[in-house]
Amino acid sequence: MKRTPVKELLQVSPQNQTVNVKGWVRTKRGNKNVMFIALNDGSTIHNIQIVADPAAFSEELVKQITTGSSLSVDGTLVASQGSGQPVEIQATNILVYGSADVETYPLQKKGHSLEFLREIAHLRPRTNTFGAVLRIRHAMAYGIHKYFNDRGFFYLHTPIITGSDAEGAGAMFRVTTLDAGSPQRNEDGTVNFKEDFFGKETNLTVSGQLEGELGALALSNIYTFGPTFRAENSNTARHLAEFWMIEPEMAFYELDENMDLVEDMLKYLVTYALENCSDDLEFLNKMYDNDLLTRLRSIIADKFVRLSYTDAIEILKSTTEKFEYKVDWGTDLQSEHERFLVEKHFKKPVILFDYPKHIKAFYMKQNEDGKTVRAMDVLFPGIGEIVGGSQREENYDKLKQRIS
Repeated sequence: MKRTPVKELLQVSPQNQTVNVKGWVRTKRGNKNVMFIALNDGSTIHNIQIVADPAAFSEELVKQITTGSSLSVDGTLVASQGSGQPVEIQATNILVYGSADVETYPLQKKGHSLEFLREIAHLRPRTNTFGAVLRIRHAMAYGIHKYFNDRGFFYLHTPIITGSDAEGAGAMFRVTTLDAGSPQRNEDGTVNFKEDFFGKETNLTVSGQLEGELGALALSNIYTFGPTFRAENSNTARHLAEFWMIEPEMAFYELDENMDLVEDMLKYLVTYALENCSDDLEFLNKMYDNDLLTRLRSIIADKFVRLSYTDAIEILKSTTEKFEYKVDWGTDLQSEHERFLVEKHFKKPVILFDYPKHIKAFYMKQNEDGKTVRAMDVLFPGIGEIVGGSQREENYDKLKQRIS
């Protein structure tokens, strides 16, 4: 019999139809007269309840059904007699694919800390938390591609192995075929990368931006979405060794159009998550962040604040809020400054623009004031900076001057 995912079964109107479900046991309870098995297959955060008569199965099979065991269950789909689930399966046949040792299987009904789950990375996708995160991540990846595709953007696969450092964004991971213990060296003692696979020093990419710009100058609107790597040894939530980054590049766009695009994209993705990941978001809202759903809905409802860097500095300097880092025009804003603006002052997302040119990359378009560039950062409540971007400098002389 063909397997039906748990997510689909929970949405079916029960009419005593015969079904097959396969998955992993979350819990088993009951007595000598009845056995209740909560089965989950990862298609949804919710389990489906299996009701079985222990007398109808061998004693050995019943003992094999423990938390973590993998089962195939044939049975009749009926309306649930208890609360908590709309339907349940009255089992007629149970096949145990693999039985977990009840004494050593590390995932039990109780909650587990994220630190503990880090120690059992091979099993953590079976938990509610990681299952929810993985399903949301899938939905966001699909939503990203759908958003740009529906608006005429072309998806570019930019190199993962590269000889360029993009914008000097940070330390890079080297990719080499040379003997790490004794690489061939030049007369001055430096490594002879001419003997390497590519004949030069190469690294894992920190950004697909350079290649993306080339694509935009032929296809007009492109986006990259792939893995990027940073070798900064900073163990904070804001520094990751490997992450996936979206980088749209649009020919003929100016800063206002850039800000319009990013606001529209973020609202689209939040809406997509609320519509397609409601169960998982409700779980995360309940277990980790009681304000999560309210905050996400407010992002859709409110227009983002657009605030110049100069005006932001004035707001920060005039507040009575105490900051660890001093605020002056020309300094790069810290997380505490960004979060104050979005969480306490405006209480909504903020797009900061027109930053001092000396704290931004050389390729950003200079404003007429000679002091600022047409760069923008999107600040989110609970996060801080979530998007950064800019209009590019097209004046050759100004660009050449900044490079030198």
